[in-house]
Amino acid sequence: MGGSSTAENGLTPARTRVSVIADELRRGIEQGDFAPGDRLPSESELTRRHSVSRTVVREAFARLRSEGLIETRKGSGVYALDPAKAGRQPFSDLDTERLSGVIELFELRSAFEIRAAALAAMRRSGAQIDRIVKANEDVAKCFDRGESTREADFAFHYAIAEASQNKRFPEFLSLIRPGLVPRVELEAGSGTPRAYVPNPDLVTEHDRIIDAIIAGDADAAEAAMKAHLEGSLERYRDLLRGARE
Repeated sequence: MGGSSTAENGLTPARTRVSVIADELRRGIEQGDFAPGDRLPSESELTRRHSVSRTVVREAFARLRSEGLIETRKGSGVYALDPAKAGRQPFSDLDTERLSGVIELFELRSAFEIRAAALAAMRRSGAQIDRIVKANEDVAKCFDRGESTREADFAFHYAIAEASQNKRFPEFLSLIRPGLVPRVELEAGSGTPRAYVPNPDLVTEHDRIIDAIIAGDADAAEAAMKAHLEGSLERYRDLLRGARE
């Protein structure tokens, strides 16, 4: 595999950093540069090679994992699988670095998560409420430290899905996890990166959902989750509209 960087390859904005790394590794696996069982370059190596953050590398790995091309072995690294046996998973072709892909996903997940919030209000246990509250506290801490809220926000939504007492809800979130909380920089229809400004009311909106779940008010939980997700969806639509003007 070559060690050239994104800049050296003269790539256009339409090929974003996650795609560049995923495409390079996928090509290596499919062409036999990485045989089944071979260890792939580490996160640190790919971070240095492409001058990107670990988050970008992890998203590239997540994309290949969803395609059945790699597996992660705890404490050992990431290894290539046999591409002939790889089965494309649902949503594996969803490009969540593009605004249009993010919007597609938000429209789909809204229907599931709004209902999950209502079920959580009716079925949650005390321990599950504690996990939901703890996840939102972690979101607030990330905000205070100026850090990404991606993982904490996923944990919040996942905890609500678990509290629905329907295992299909958390399974669905796990399936779409790589694109559930998009990165800060996204491609517009023109291929131009657009900066997404994080929702400043995220913690407050989460609090409203939590209050309704604790109160056992399914209607209020649905309404709070709907307002939360539709607000995010509208922000992405505004970005896409701005890119087309």
